[in-house]
Amino acid sequence: MKILFLTHSFNSLTQRLFVELTRRNHDIAIEFDINDAVSIEAVELFQPELIIAPFLKRAIPETIWRRIPCFVVHPGIVGDRGPSALDWAIMYEKKQWGVTVLQANAQMDAGDIWATENFSMPPVHPTKKSSLYRHQVVEAAVCAVLTAVERFTAGNYAPQPLDYLDPEVHGRLHPPIRQTDRAIDWQCDNTHTVLKKICAADGFPGVLDTIYDASWYLFDAYPEAHLTGEPGNIIAKRNNAICRATTDGAVWIGHLKRKFEKMENDSSFKIAATLALRQLPGNALDSVPEVCYDFFVPGSYNTYRDIWFEQKNAVGYLHFAFYNGAMDTGQCERLRQAYLQAAKQNVKVIVLMGGPDFWSNGIHLNHIEQAASPADESWRNINAMNDLVQTIITNERQLTVAALQGNAGAGGVFLSLAADYIYARESVILNPHYKSMGNLYGSEYWTYLLPRRISRDKTVSLSQNRLPIGAQEAVDMGLIDACFAQDRQVFIEQIERRAEQFAHAPDYPVRLQQKVQRRRCDEQQKPLQNYRKEELHHMELNFYGFDPSYHVARYHFVHKLPHAWTPLYLAKHRRSTY
Repeated sequence: MKILFLTHSFNSLTQRLFVELTRRNHDIAIEFDINDAVSIEAVELFQPELIIAPFLKRAIPETIWRRIPCFVVHPGIVGDRGPSALDWAIMYEKKQWGVTVLQANAQMDAGDIWATENFSMPPVHPTKKSSLYRHQVVEAAVCAVLTAVERFTAGNYAPQPLDYLDPEVHGRLHPPIRQTDRAIDWQCDNTHTVLKKICAADGFPGVLDTIYDASWYLFDAYPEAHLTGEPGNIIAKRNNAICRATTDGAVWIGHLKRKFEKMENDSSFKIAATLALRQLPGNALDSVPEVCYDFFVPGSYNTYRDIWFEQKNAVGYLHFAFYNGAMDTGQCERLRQAYLQAAKQNVKVIVLMGGPDFWSNGIHLNHIEQAASPADESWRNINAMNDLVQTIITNERQLTVAALQGNAGAGGVFLSLAADYIYARESVILNPHYKSMGNLYGSEYWTYLLPRRISRDKTVSLSQNRLPIGAQEAVDMGLIDACFAQDRQVFIEQIERRAEQFAHAPDYPVRLQQKVQRRRCDEQQKPLQNYRKEELHHMELNFYGFDPSYHVARYHFVHKLPHAWTPLYLAKHRRSTY
């Protein structure tokens, strides 16, 4: 069936639905919802049988939904209406929530219901809105959309009208959430309340607050079990985060976005909290103590940590949960040191766990954008990534396993290829390409690592193709070794089981020796340094050359500028018109 995606952006849900429906042999085209005229033109060009709107910020034009069935994916239970569904669900601490697929009509979110899928809400403390969306919402949405498409294809299903008189309909129309609803009163709010407010705004728009007489949006909050202080005061810092006291404890805040008084001057974007506050005059953070966290000391108390290590028997698990999967120069350097330290432990296998939301998305574009010289910071960042990848490739003491709990993109995919074995959750989406970022060439030794796993033809295709691939497709082409388990906890349990089997297998010494021998043979044929030199030659042109495409694309990405058109690799219906 011909299906047009009408969406605000090619976000995680849209990518997952693209993979799932393509896998089922549907013909998918994508159009960004820029304005009515563009959307209407896309319909005329593609002539879809069905339109799916996975992520919209405005209503579908009436001239479209009256002609063609349009399925809107709403992140709320049946009857829930309004633009702040997840925000309110977290704020009200709902125990159950869901996703509803409804048919567009004259009223927003009030059309006939084609499918719905509910899920249990996780506890407030670890639940950021952005994480809730990427996991529970995406999984429920995929199930609901696939059900709705099957029912539509069968042609014998009658969608259910929304009926608020039905006692089973618990959702209601709610207003857009405002900053006044989210406002933190540091003198009254306890840790639980502060966390709830920031988590309910994570991703977008953040909680507006004041720090050092400047206005900031707060993101990326974590509870702190041990530190206390005067409510509202910044009492500690750690790497990228600040710790702020509450009435009964403290919370860590990982990221900030500056709010300027004049909108025309507001070109800010999210960066690490310590980095943001150091840009203020007065060096206010200098007097705040740095409270270190030893990621090799076992601990189970609540605190902020972006890297930590766990050892179970002969297996070491190295976690790195970086916000949005972005890895700046300092994070790459710290992770490399952690890996080197892990390699000195009494373990036979090191499992690179990434984080629950992302494995890695490569270099940190936001931190590069805010640097005095983005070109110089790009160069430092990619070299730090390369140092990390090289350290993993050349480890001769252990086997390394990459365990992809979350999605991976760009250099993050190639970071995983440095491991000896790669496993992913079934729901993981990979974007193993750089070209969308202004034709960036890429490094991380991808010209060495990728051909070791797939054929030359597939290497060229994969590096040039800008479309996402699912975990199963990655297995089929040999990019990763296996995928299993939808549920993250089940995935982790299976990873632990496999890692233990590797560590205690009778042929472990043989496998390790084969790895060492292969690396030495590869080095004789072409040294790693040559791959790096060749890749960085291209990257130097991207960063410092006459073509500004990378810098322009990065600026658009970081500042989240509205799309002016849909790229042709997504809008297949427009290719013949250019």
